[in-house]
Amino acid sequence: MNFLELVSGRCSVRAYEPRPVEKEKIEYILECARMAPSACNKQPWKLYVISGEKKKAFDKVYDKEWFAQAPVAIVVCADHDTSWKRPADGKDHADVDTSIIFDHLLLAAYEQGLSTCWICNFDVPLCRELLQLPDNMEPVSMTPLGYGLGATRPKSRKAKEEIIVSEQ
Repeated sequence: MNFLELVSGRCSVRAYEPRPVEKEKIEYILECARMAPSACNKQPWKLYVISGEKKKAFDKVYDKEWFAQAPVAIVVCADHDTSWKRPADGKDHADVDTSIIFDHLLLAAYEQGLSTCWICNFDVPLCRELLQLPDNMEPVSMTPLGYGLGATRPKSRKAKEEIIVSEQ
């Protein structure tokens, strides 16, 4: 599949089969994510892969039945001690960088026939506690990972004219 087919086909899935995800697929997805660019190549992230008994306890971080159905969860955390800060205004690019690695992860999962859902609205204090994160580490986003169930809805996107400004 070409890149446009890949990005057009990936969508958020909210129903999962209970079957496990093959270790080789997880390793491939993580390697694709690891190749993501970051500001000044700081790579200010950690990826936490949660499965098995730990996943059952972790399901309280995002208390939705469909999240608990997935056999794996992946959390992307930003390391604010190593992230690049823009000199002009001090903007911390940790959120930008973790979004890039997370997008690589989601697209690689879809390429492998797996489903995901980008989640940002979760219990951050509980997540921090369960992952035993130091103060410099911020959980930014997470996703269930597994084999999706059921039909997916087509994506709704704005027209090109609404989002592209060409000053030629």
